[in-house]
Amino acid sequence: MNDDGARPGAWREDVTEGEDSLYVGRPTQVDHATYPTLTYEVTDRVARITFNRPEHGNAITNDTPLDLAAAVERADLDPRVRVILVSGRGKGFCGGYDLSIFAENAAEPAEGPAQVAGTVLDPVVQMRNHDPEATWDPMADYAMMSRFNRGFASLLHADKPTVVKVHGFAIAGGSDIALYADQIICADDARIGYPPTRVWGVPAAGMWAHRIGDARAKRLLMTGECLTGQQAQEWGLAVASVPADELDEATEDLVGRIAQMPLNQLMMVKLALNSALLAQGVETSRMVGTVFDGISRHTREGKAFQQRAATVGFREAVRERDEPFGDSKPQR
Repeated sequence: MNDDGARPGAWREDVTEGEDSLYVGRPTQVDHATYPTLTYEVTDRVARITFNRPEHGNAITNDTPLDLAAAVERADLDPRVRVILVSGRGKGFCGGYDLSIFAENAAEPAEGPAQVAGTVLDPVVQMRNHDPEATWDPMADYAMMSRFNRGFASLLHADKPTVVKVHGFAIAGGSDIALYADQIICADDARIGYPPTRVWGVPAAGMWAHRIGDARAKRLLMTGECLTGQQAQEWGLAVASVPADELDEATEDLVGRIAQMPLNQLMMVKLALNSALLAQGVETSRMVGTVFDGISRHTREGKAFQQRAATVGFREAVRERDEPFGDSKPQR
């Protein structure tokens, strides 16, 4: 007979503690890891995944979805971890894809990492597939983008709760990542949205209607406008929005509360609630969004944007795209 009845709050102990633990006598996992685009650290039952390209606004590269999926899997397998927190270093969470390789450098696409050379992820291959004068292979486009989405969707499909902390901005592809998380907490002055719906983009993750409802998703995406952190909370996208200087404290309070829950309870609750979300057709929305995102880059308007970016630079083309809407600050 065990002594659980004699120990106050025994259900809050780590699953690695006690003689009846499945993990008794087994080694613990490594607490730190560094990936090309992010860092990983475990403290106080929280796996902390932090995007680490601040000089580029944490812009998404070929490595980002692989790094994120690997870090989430590491956290999922570590029995000490009860909640996964994703954030970004620098001025913002994530400014989206580094689209300059497609929109700006058509003549001289940059080489990618050696491991993707000659694959569908090879920037040279994708640049050729984005040549306005050449034939477009939509399935080569889909094969590339769907892999990004699968990596980001690891936040939704992880066994454990995932929380995204948004400061500064979660724009375009950055919002795709954030919307896959179970919970978003943000600074009041943060900006969350998908401005590329104005030209050259459709949210590939397809999560907006599932997160904020059909009418509000259409309101946002049919103008390409962004929500502030406060609006994100009002619209039900974020669970909380606080002044920027209080964001870290509020986030630690949230993940600390989650981390007090028994691990198996957290997993069961997430699986039960995800069953309803997935029944809405999340996977279908993701497939359709990914296909249409590729199409949007090969319309007459999409090609005009790409050619303008190649002429004046990507940032200037984005400024011109956004200026009529009154939010023409450079965005990735």
